[in-house]
Amino acid sequence: MKPTIDYESPAWWEFYSDDIMHEYRQSMDEGLDVESLKDVFEAVSKMKRSAHKEAICDTLFNMVCEAKMREDFKYNEPSSLEEIKKLRKKYQIKKTRLSKKALEKKIQGAWLGRICACMLGKPIECLWKEDIWKILKSSDNFPLNRYIKVTDIPNDMGHIAWIKKNPFIDKISGFAPYDDDTNYMVMGYEIVKRYGRDFAPWHVAHAWQALQPKESYCTAERRAFINFTNRFVPPHSATYKNVFREWIGAQIRGDYFGYINPQKPEAAAKMAFNDASISHVKNGIYGEMWASAMIACAFSTDNMEDIIRGGLAEIPYTSRLYERLNAVLDWYKSGVSCEECFNKIYEEWNDHNSFDWCHTISNAMIVVASLLYGEGDYSKSICMAVQAGFDTDCNGATVGSILGITNGIDGIDKKWSEPFNDTLQTTLFGYDKVKISEMAKKTLEHI
Repeated sequence: MKPTIDYESPAWWEFYSDDIMHEYRQSMDEGLDVESLKDVFEAVSKMKRSAHKEAICDTLFNMVCEAKMREDFKYNEPSSLEEIKKLRKKYQIKKTRLSKKALEKKIQGAWLGRICACMLGKPIECLWKEDIWKILKSSDNFPLNRYIKVTDIPNDMGHIAWIKKNPFIDKISGFAPYDDDTNYMVMGYEIVKRYGRDFAPWHVAHAWQALQPKESYCTAERRAFINFTNRFVPPHSATYKNVFREWIGAQIRGDYFGYINPQKPEAAAKMAFNDASISHVKNGIYGEMWASAMIACAFSTDNMEDIIRGGLAEIPYTSRLYERLNAVLDWYKSGVSCEECFNKIYEEWNDHNSFDWCHTISNAMIVVASLLYGEGDYSKSICMAVQAGFDTDCNGATVGSILGITNGIDGIDKKWSEPFNDTLQTTLFGYDKVKISEMAKKTLEHI
């Protein structure tokens, strides 16, 4: 009997054909000469999910793989570490002497800072900016300055009633609920514990399969997980039918590698590359390398521009990510107001478009703006990152990591941490609930 595939049941991020227009947009952004295929992509995208549609999309995938680069494409964006290293512009940050106590407080601040900021953005993840702002304004929480409660959702917003199922602060039971952003903190610890600081990409792939179910992975990570199962090894696991290959997924995974490399951004970026390259390419990889390197730099200074530029020094200056993050830095230095800066980001990226909403570059621009205009204040910075919209929990978490390190645990107001009772829930096998303080102590062992 011929085997059949269930094309009716929802399978988020698993059918290449479901997101075929993302492939077109991604390929265009990468500089591939596929514009002549636009009408074909659009026609196929309107077909009902079926074996026939998937077969047509297989052909489109092969055509994309064979496409040449456009002559007018001005960026040079390699996906190999050696080629990335050739395209860096150095930026020196002076190292500082850290006492054991100071290091401990910074690591504690990193863990707690990331977890609290993730929770701040988690309930409203996937909402458009205008809906977020309506919730905040109707509950006397604009500008954002506290956790959002389920009771803050206005009754006249029935179109987003589904978010009431999310883990709001007034619904949780004394611990930080699991989230992919915080799962990857524990995953980073376990990868280094199992394979050492010289872990390779294939070690990461093995850890993913051993430690979490498929449902714990999203977008590019879900696609890569399926590719591992089908015997695609890194870096091919990142490229086979993966339309999400430059999305934000890798950028949220590299914090731990920054934590264990204080004042060593190049070492942090190398670990981040080994992690990112199993699921992402180009700017998707650079996002994680940049974030990890920034976190490593945050141990040296509380100057946000230095931290941002220290991270940028580890990625190609010829990339789209480097260009757009430098644009935000330039706006800030030229006196552009906070509101104007975010408006410029909104002009470039449309949060009603899922590709824009979840892309590395759009969200990295929000992170940079929040760090600069947040002026080193933990609460102000994470609230700014979440209030901006797009991937709220991811951006809040990245900003929270950096400010948690620069200011240490004493710089985090207890209103953010007290609801969690020092406890984090994860979906990793064997780590159902962990003590946040204990994970911070274990992190020190890997430095």
